[in-house]
Amino acid sequence: MPKSVVCLRDYDAHTFLKDLVAGVTVGLVALPLAMAFAIASGLTPQAGIYCAIVTGFIISALGGSRVQIGGPTGAFVVVVAGIIATYGVAGLFMCTMMAGVLLVLAGLSGLGSAVKFIPRPVVVGFTNGIALLIASTQIKDFFGISLEHVPAAFLPRMAALARNFSSFSVAASLLALVSLLLLVLFSAHIKRAPGMIVVLFCGTAAAWALGLHIETIGSRFGGIPQGLPHIVVPQFHVEILHTLLRPAITIAVLGAIESLMSAVVADRMTGDRHNPNVELIAQGFANIVSPLFGGLPATGAIARTATNVRSGGQTPLAGMIHAVTLLGVLLFAAPLARFIPLAVLAAILMMVSYNMGEWGQIPELLKLSTADISVWLVTLGLTVMADLSVAVEVGMILAALLYIRKVTITTTVTRVTEEYIHHGRAHSLQDKVFPPYLTIFRIHGPFLFGATDKISAISDRIPELPQVVILRLRNMNAIDATGVLALERLAGELHASGRAMILCGAMHQPARLMKQAEFEQHVGRENICANIEEALARAEKLHASVPLVPANAQL
Repeated sequence: MPKSVVCLRDYDAHTFLKDLVAGVTVGLVALPLAMAFAIASGLTPQAGIYCAIVTGFIISALGGSRVQIGGPTGAFVVVVAGIIATYGVAGLFMCTMMAGVLLVLAGLSGLGSAVKFIPRPVVVGFTNGIALLIASTQIKDFFGISLEHVPAAFLPRMAALARNFSSFSVAASLLALVSLLLLVLFSAHIKRAPGMIVVLFCGTAAAWALGLHIETIGSRFGGIPQGLPHIVVPQFHVEILHTLLRPAITIAVLGAIESLMSAVVADRMTGDRHNPNVELIAQGFANIVSPLFGGLPATGAIARTATNVRSGGQTPLAGMIHAVTLLGVLLFAAPLARFIPLAVLAAILMMVSYNMGEWGQIPELLKLSTADISVWLVTLGLTVMADLSVAVEVGMILAALLYIRKVTITTTVTRVTEEYIHHGRAHSLQDKVFPPYLTIFRIHGPFLFGATDKISAISDRIPELPQVVILRLRNMNAIDATGVLALERLAGELHASGRAMILCGAMHQPARLMKQAEFEQHVGRENICANIEEALARAEKLHASVPLVPANAQL
């Protein structure tokens, strides 16, 4: 059942007021992003607005998340531009609708949970690559470079921009740089205010007041049509359906990954739990309908979803109000859009590409195994130099091979000796006494990508847990980057609630990788114990010296 139906059961005026404020705020934030994504994809700015209105309303109305905001996102820019260059706009609309059907089928068949089988190095690799590609597509407008045709491939594009850089516009460059600095300032120090809206209005007003001779939406596209978008059924060319299947799968996979990642972020911010299959069905219907209005592919947008939560959004009605707000802008303020400088939109997309890049994950990945680093580098390189479809396919194949390797090397045949039996006594639970201020959980088997969601057996019960949580790793024979990240997040959640986390009994491979990843920074070196005996002694010391919260309490 969609979350919008569930939330109506106890809806009231106070909740509506919060949704109204959040929806209007997110609608204004979505305006420059929708136009910028459409322009960067090779379409008109209104295509992005139409997409944000239609898909934003459908995803909120039918989706499985309380606060998810849907619409065009930066992740699709490179894919959409490539499809348009190869198959034209008609091919893009066919791909989008085909991807929508695939998403609906995935949701109906329960494949919403399958996204967890994409490992962390692959996700970070193609996210880094997409961010670099988006930034590279904005260099021309950011500096106002005179270049008639910008190559689609990364290296030829950078070469062409370098050859023609001497034609840059001083006015456009200064406006873009000031806009970018303002965005950084708002992001760092004035987080409550919608920096993108401030920059959009201030940059447009400055360009108009100073009479700057720079490219605007009006000079390139003739402005934005005022009024309701018209329904136009796209032309279907049956003879190219089979060739469009691969890019359609790319759109569907990318849309599923980003929307479910966004929903997970929303869950962490709100304490709610989304339904991944219902969310995929909503994303599918949204992408089937979007081309009927000339719109782009759509997915859940992490930045706009976070803005919705920070602005007080409580239910899916906030997302529907965000779509209505954009429709109001289209009906009453569309003529003003022609004054918006493309340099300002380029600065906004530069900021978006930096924020979506997950650059902070790179130092963490570099601490891990050579295999994880290799998967990340290959995925990143293929995303930038080749094609996102190829990058995801090769990255997944490498990850699957490494998964098989990590599982197989955990199989051992050893002789049982007196030393082995003696060593095992320190890990045994049978002869130990467990006081009420602690609880013990165990992980049994490989803790690799695809299995890390099972840690919810702990995270979902944090409010009812006692002061100390011991995680017994005696039978966890393997871990990977995704597993380490899951344990890091669990440690953070327990710490935030005032509880302590102790790990004990880690085997060779998990202990080595966690040491490489500097996991001790998240729990403290003294809270990583060799066996259950040491863990119990450490728990007793914590109980006696640290003022932890009682059970059934959460900060």
